[in-house]
Amino acid sequence: MSVLRPTLLLCVYGFFSNLRPSEPFLTAYLMGPDKNLTETQVVNEIYPIWTYSYLVLLFPIFLATDYLCYKPVLLLQATSLVVTYVMLLKAEGMLAMQLLEFFFGLATASEVAYFSYIYSVVEPAHYQRVTGYCRSITLFGSAAGSLSGQLLLSVANVQLLHLVIISLTSATVAFVAPWFLPMPKRSLFFHKSQGAVEDSPQSSSSGLLERAEDSESKVALNTQDISTIPKSSKAGSHSSGLLDVLRMLFDDFLQCYRSRPLLAWSLWWALATCGYFQVINYAQVLWENIRPSQEYEIYNGYVETLSTLLGALAALLVGYLPVCWTVWGELALCVLSLLMAVCVLVMDTLRNIWLCYSSYVLFRATYMLLITVATYQIAASLNMQRYALVFGVNTFMALLLQSLLTVVVVDSAGLGLDVFTQFFIYSGYFAVISVVFLVAGLCKLASRRYSKQEVPANSSAEMDSGSSPISDASSY
Repeated sequence: MSVLRPTLLLCVYGFFSNLRPSEPFLTAYLMGPDKNLTETQVVNEIYPIWTYSYLVLLFPIFLATDYLCYKPVLLLQATSLVVTYVMLLKAEGMLAMQLLEFFFGLATASEVAYFSYIYSVVEPAHYQRVTGYCRSITLFGSAAGSLSGQLLLSVANVQLLHLVIISLTSATVAFVAPWFLPMPKRSLFFHKSQGAVEDSPQSSSSGLLERAEDSESKVALNTQDISTIPKSSKAGSHSSGLLDVLRMLFDDFLQCYRSRPLLAWSLWWALATCGYFQVINYAQVLWENIRPSQEYEIYNGYVETLSTLLGALAALLVGYLPVCWTVWGELALCVLSLLMAVCVLVMDTLRNIWLCYSSYVLFRATYMLLITVATYQIAASLNMQRYALVFGVNTFMALLLQSLLTVVVVDSAGLGLDVFTQFFIYSGYFAVISVVFLVAGLCKLASRRYSKQEVPANSSAEMDSGSSPISDASSY
């Protein structure tokens, strides 16, 4: 029962907070008669605010989530979502929409509380199952929202304004659930219970991974080095100061990224997530240019539903793929990153809405498959503290890169390029990622072949050195 109640409440919250029928049609709504904004305002001045606010708020929210023990930040996220949709419904003008994007960035940054809360109230034996429930319900809520929005638009002929009202209602329902969650008594960094378990949530599979890894990856990341534990923790106290926590995080950061496989997967995570955010953030603008919603019926909801479900299916299939990721990981990242580059190029150049939709679905499914592999490869050898740290650092780096890309390419303060030129650049961006991991994969294979050739040479040398004492003895 102690597991059932928070899990059920989190699933209710995850479903309704992601049930947003208006989201696939946000660009059409902002550029339509309801808000009457121009494409330049939406693309170059409003949407970039989400990227900047997410970047600025991520680290403070990460620390506040742990210090406040998760629940208050969940309530902050729920409140931010309600404020976002109230403003989307009632507010007018570009400045109001920019403020709306700030609140949505706050809600997005606060998602860390949703996925980490459960680890503070249930035992490690339940981590994998409960995490699966929470992640599945968020994907299901997102798919249900996109599908219901499309059906209401196409079949019932409702207005886009009504979809915003439904999204606001769903966010209001989600706002109620976190209030009934139990307040955790411990957290990962600031409030540690004496003898708290720090096992990895992926501990059931970490042994399989460790047996398959090369010797270069044998860094003890799943155990806490004594030097990285603050004095307050060693003494068994229940709380740590900010400086102690920051020092421990920095020491763990240095320790984790000494592992070459973890560094490689983290590099792909940051680079690909940056490009992925840019594509999904501005895909609706691209579709609006190819098939204007004021002149034709649009099917964004079906596309988002299908891409979400296929992405979830791809994530589930990862465990059944007969690929030794420790050997072929870099080359697989190369090939699939190239596929993502081709998908974005098709979306940009052919300018056929059906090919554009299809390429978008394939692009998202490919990313979901690879990010699931990256998540597993990184998490399997980490304890819970380092799990949170590495994923937080990877997301922060992705947002930092995305902010730089947004400033240069999208923002009116930079080049302020049109959406077709933007997508051409994003295609080249994924092609560069592919080349980087092609070089890394070839270097790794060459290194492995060289190591195998050295083994027989060393063995023969040892045999020769072993026979020399006999000849020396006979000479005497």
